[in-house]
Amino acid sequence: MGIIDELGELAIATRLLRLSEQTRRDVTRIYKEHHLDFESKWFPVLYVLNKKPGLGIVELANEIGYTHQSVIVLVKEMQKEKLVKSALHKSDGRKRELTLTQKALDMIKEFKPLWADFITLNRKVFNSETNMLKAIEATEAVLRKESYYERYRKMKEKK
Repeated sequence: MGIIDELGELAIATRLLRLSEQTRRDVTRIYKEHHLDFESKWFPVLYVLNKKPGLGIVELANEIGYTHQSVIVLVKEMQKEKLVKSALHKSDGRKRELTLTQKALDMIKEFKPLWADFITLNRKVFNSETNMLKAIEATEAVLRKESYYERYRKMKEKK
């Protein structure tokens, strides 16, 4: 057990990030073993644009729940790999619409069996003793009602 593990609640964000990075790294490795040149961090952009083509960066960021800047970085990486394309909005020339390229759409067909396997694995790994997905959903709901920062401010005011 390392120092971060010993910190318990104080390091929860670090531990979640560590878990996320480890999972992403392994999933990317699985994609590569299937000859799919795809980074797992691109998954939310790919999935959302497949379901809702034509979104702008702001709408995509809202849909995923990432910051505007994070989505810009992901989209630029995916454009470099020719997975996402951008075009001017038909009615608002200041805005750009994002869509998947044919290359990305073809990859999705190959991803689907892997995604089914990932769902099976995730159920086994992340629900081994507790239901992590339900815990995350409950935590997200609590934080939607009042952010971590707002809670901190209230706590400090009471002291």
